[in-house]
Amino acid sequence: MDLSLARLRMLRELHRRGTITAAAAALHYTASAVSQQLAQLERDAGTRLFERRGRRVQLTDLGIVLAEHAEEILAAVERATQALEEAGGSVTAKITAGVWASVASGLLPDALTTLAASHPGILVRTTELAPESTAAAVRDGTLDLSFVLDYSNYPTTWDRGLERAVIGVERIHAAVPAGAVPAAGVTLAELSEHPWIIAPARSHFGHAARLAFQSAGLRPRIDHELEEQATSMAMVAAGLGVTLVSDLGLALRPPGVDIVALGDALTRTVSLAYRTNSAGRAALLLVVDAIRTAAAKKGLAPDIRTTPTVRRTSDAAGAQETE
Repeated sequence: MDLSLARLRMLRELHRRGTITAAAAALHYTASAVSQQLAQLERDAGTRLFERRGRRVQLTDLGIVLAEHAEEILAAVERATQALEEAGGSVTAKITAGVWASVASGLLPDALTTLAASHPGILVRTTELAPESTAAAVRDGTLDLSFVLDYSNYPTTWDRGLERAVIGVERIHAAVPAGAVPAAGVTLAELSEHPWIIAPARSHFGHAARLAFQSAGLRPRIDHELEEQATSMAMVAAGLGVTLVSDLGLALRPPGVDIVALGDALTRTVSLAYRTNSAGRAALLLVVDAIRTAAAKKGLAPDIRTTPTVRRTSDAAGAQETE
């Protein structure tokens, strides 16, 4: 019997999530691809692992037995990988990481360049995902680690099977058309007459923004719902509204946009998530340290109590003044 680890991982996800569609989404495959691979797994096992109940596929008793063993097998593979990395004279490993635009552009270039110089045997591969999806991809074994977010008014529910390493705290600022707000600071209420460009409510950023509006007793006019901060600021530069932007997002600011300090205290904590059973993996911890160092160089405070104040800036290059 020759059982593929990739197919065992699909079986595990079907057992965890209950449907092929949900398992496929977690693993970033199509449902058709997962169905085909599970059918091959059944042939490899030489026994019936699945049965149809209406439109759904369910595990047989033997399927459940194999799925439970799959958990142990995949955990053992991870432990073996860690042991091999630690046994070598130098750290050699391949690490897969989940990212999104602002951390990929703001932190990874410096972090990975430094890491390559000091530990050339560590190869980091990245996959861009929505911030809401990265932790699940780590838990499922698709990724080794990922960036995750907690907003000060909307903390993320944490999975007990994951560890979290705090990278830094980002402030949230107002991004407005150049010259639209002459003051050094502004509140959400003072921007209430402007049309808004905000992430959709299904996203963490969009939900946190709407909670901030609600806390201020506001019902803003939202003309555009966009996922990426860079895209939102491009709309701001065109005079189509105002938006919110994080510290790392400032690097993506185009000409024609002013960044104004937001009087409504809203921050978000950037962390890295990795599986608890990977907590001793030397290569993974070296990646975490490299990203923390890059964050410190960018001025991200490790704790909100040490976060510097940002003053308004309107230069085209997007420089920040801090005190």
